[in-house]
Amino acid sequence: MEKDLHEQYEYARRRIKQKKRLYFHFVLFVLSSLLLFVSHKFLDNEFITQWYLWIITVWLFLFILHFIKIFITDRFMNKDWEREQIDRLVLLQQRKIEQLQSKIVNDELK
Repeated sequence: MEKDLHEQYEYARRRIKQKKRLYFHFVLFVLSSLLLFVSHKFLDNEFITQWYLWIITVWLFLFILHFIKIFITDRFMNKDWEREQIDRLVLLQQRKIEQLQSKIVNDELK
């Protein structure tokens, strides 16, 4: 009981930390995008037009990947999913061991 409570607490703490990092990433993205936009207006170069849009686009893509990881992937692959996968794999291993043991016993009887 106490172990489950501790696991729930650790999971909640980890999720809050992930969301906190995501929000920080978003604020940093918005402020940096504004800074890039303003710097482009002051450092306008005819050779490379709208260079800041490439940086913002790549950064936005990375932010979207971060968002998907936090709110989509981690939601479906949480502790319960992990536990089910572990239980399934342990059960498969136990079945294989039982099959091997029965094969050994049958071979010894022959």
